[in-house]
Amino acid sequence: MIKLIAMDMDGTLLNSQKKISPRTKEALLRAQEAGMILILASGRPTSGLTGFARELSMDRHHGLLVCYNGSKVVDCQSGEELFNQAMTVEEGKAVLEHMKKFDQVRPMIDRGEYMYVNNVYDQMIHLDGKEFNVIEYESRGGHYMLCEKKDLAAFVDLPLNKILTTADPEYLKAHYQEMMEPFKDRLSCMFTGRFYFEFTARGIDKAKALDAVLSPMGYSPKELIAFGDGQNDASMLAYAGRGVAMANGVEELKEKADEVTASNDEDGIGIVIERILEENIS
Repeated sequence: MIKLIAMDMDGTLLNSQKKISPRTKEALLRAQEAGMILILASGRPTSGLTGFARELSMDRHHGLLVCYNGSKVVDCQSGEELFNQAMTVEEGKAVLEHMKKFDQVRPMIDRGEYMYVNNVYDQMIHLDGKEFNVIEYESRGGHYMLCEKKDLAAFVDLPLNKILTTADPEYLKAHYQEMMEPFKDRLSCMFTGRFYFEFTARGIDKAKALDAVLSPMGYSPKELIAFGDGQNDASMLAYAGRGVAMANGVEELKEKADEVTASNDEDGIGIVIERILEENIS
């Protein structure tokens, strides 16, 4: 029986307008009333998830936030930090120093209310033939104010949950192996979108974070259904008793998933949850 619902955010729970559709929202609210626990699992920081959690009333049902692609887990209702595995200060500095070799890569780190970048005016990447303000997009999504630090490596003096880098998709595809080469055996390095490549502590992914908190709570992976669309969702879908890929997801994920639902713009999550609720009643 399904007791937990884990969902990636962008491209999965959120539609193209970055909103939760009414049908999917209603299904998830009903699922919680039926005793299920919702889990938002994303590369986003905690601050980029809390608003959506409140919208889904997760703060009244002990919903969980799996943040920074799995390096931190927070209980929505109590605010308790259930899991946290950040990079060391030395690891963070090394990554940021190495990124200086790639002139088109823009690193981003967060601390408190601020997101720090090298140049607040260097904001645009090319995406699908158009210019996209990725710095504004990321700072607004995490509800951060922007701050400029010309040398991020020198600035860092605390452990980081994540270092996010961005560039034109073609540039990242051509250079990501060189970007990760010094750290491939020391850190988790992965694409979290066509224009995002990120670094977290070694072994970190969404599945590890889920296992770290769900097992002590007495839950089995068989009681978990997970939804995703990207490469960084693969571990979560494999861990879950039922892994569901979105129709808009990458082909590698759809091939490995237990099933494929409709797209994020077609209530893919809502359709599956409605079916589960009906099955539980009958």
